[in-house]
Amino acid sequence: MNKAAVISPDMKWWQKTIAYEIYVKSFKDSDGNGTGDLNGITSELDHLKELGVGAVWLTPCYVSPQADNGYDIADYYNIDPAYGTMEDMERLIAEAKKRDIRIVMDLVFNHTSNENEWFKESRQSRDGEKSDWYIWADPKEDGSAPTNWRSIFGGSAWEYDETRGQYYLHTFLPEQPDLNWANPEVRKALQDVAKFWADKGVGGFRMDAITYIKKPETFEDGKPDAGDGMVGIHSMTANTSGILDYLHEFKSAVQEGTDIFTVGEANGVSASDLGQWVGKDGVFDMVFEFGLTGIDLPDETNWCETREWTLFDFKSFFDDSLAAADAAEGWFPVFLENHDQPRSVDHFMPGEGDRIARAKALAALLLTMRGTPFIMQGEELGYVNVNWPSIDDYEDISTKNHYEFAIGEGYSEEEAMEGVHRFSRDSSRTPMQWSASENAGFTTGTPWLPVYPDYSVFNRDLELDDPDSVLSFYRELADLRNKHTELIDGKYQVMIPENEDIYAYSRDNGSKKAVILINFTDKDVSYDPGLIKDAECILSTVSDEAAGVLHPYGAAIYEMNSH
Repeated sequence: MNKAAVISPDMKWWQKTIAYEIYVKSFKDSDGNGTGDLNGITSELDHLKELGVGAVWLTPCYVSPQADNGYDIADYYNIDPAYGTMEDMERLIAEAKKRDIRIVMDLVFNHTSNENEWFKESRQSRDGEKSDWYIWADPKEDGSAPTNWRSIFGGSAWEYDETRGQYYLHTFLPEQPDLNWANPEVRKALQDVAKFWADKGVGGFRMDAITYIKKPETFEDGKPDAGDGMVGIHSMTANTSGILDYLHEFKSAVQEGTDIFTVGEANGVSASDLGQWVGKDGVFDMVFEFGLTGIDLPDETNWCETREWTLFDFKSFFDDSLAAADAAEGWFPVFLENHDQPRSVDHFMPGEGDRIARAKALAALLLTMRGTPFIMQGEELGYVNVNWPSIDDYEDISTKNHYEFAIGEGYSEEEAMEGVHRFSRDSSRTPMQWSASENAGFTTGTPWLPVYPDYSVFNRDLELDDPDSVLSFYRELADLRNKHTELIDGKYQVMIPENEDIYAYSRDNGSKKAVILINFTDKDVSYDPGLIKDAECILSTVSDEAAGVLHPYGAAIYEMNSH
């Protein structure tokens, strides 16, 4: 990697680096039990370093019964034995630090596992020390659930507890009871968890499902939105008034005086609201908003109903969000995939076109857009969605519940499976493909989730030796960011916004200006070569890219002096 040029001294370390999400269970297994672990991550830190990564977000690796692959936490203070020990975590943090990489922990604070000691105590009585650490409510007069809210994963958002004789609320699975943030003791306990990990030396926190932590003062039925007579809980609880007060308190208690960063999973936060969430007056340094990933999904409850979208819609997301973040003096996390989303090659450039070209085109966008890019493991190798034939082949509980919902709503088996193939979370969770050896070099045992069959062609070792591979292009882009710093600190400006084939934009830091051109179609597309007058092509996905023409799914980056 080349030494970075001088960048604005006002920028924070996390604004200048590349972030990488690791789905711990699927990254690298060091002990042959079929499950990825912390020592496996440590063994592959150099792979991340060569990608220019400076922050590694780990999905939850705390003690958990794994009802939702670790997002149901039984003990925030200890590592799940399936992933290793606290000593393994401390070693990972230390080895990462030697490579100028910081570990980012996933804080799941909307809910815990129902096996968490806090919940076990809360369910024992209505007047105990932790009796109101969770959201409890009496049944309706007929004994049914307090409201008709549907959980994110389907079915009632309320679960009856025989011991306490009340229902508890769960935004997600019944095994994931929601915490009561209205109780200051709960907020203090969660702040203490974050401080514990900050003291361990982690570099930041990703805040899971954070827009659901504040509940309404009263619980009322909503207007049904499907044939089951229920209403999605998102519309009833997300971003309830008062939520920002809780988060400002968290920021003050945990983050002030440190150089850690926070990024919130802010489902339901729009560009117009960003000023309250990020920047000098916000509660986080960045937020993941989902206008782009939901571009083809009008209702996240129903995977069978999709909507058409245009490149103009795609551009508008970045235009609006970047403008709002800049206006708030905030920052933007650029992502096309994560562990809850399908693979971007199929999501944003679907079709039969050259898979490698499509992956490179999206890589060009990811690593040249203004903001901190977040790479999902495997994205740098050009992964695509799994296409398993039966719902029984899938592991993800959300996928299974969405399938059952579709069948219950009268969709055919074929229609239900089409939705699964498009949106299943298993697509981003298959094991990393390190080599062409058995199980793709992920494990010497039986992998917890099947390795995708294309690993003999798409794997790290093979792509590392191929200068035309997706991985090699990612490494080139990471190197380019260091050499041409307008790709880090330059302002963003969309170009030819009306063009429905090409996404063109510039990055200008007052000294140098980069122009990025990406063809979103499977045909040659022409453009005005005046866009790149007096510019030098500094990287292209094809060797014969000519000014004025972009090949199918082609991407080219030009540089000129700023005017």
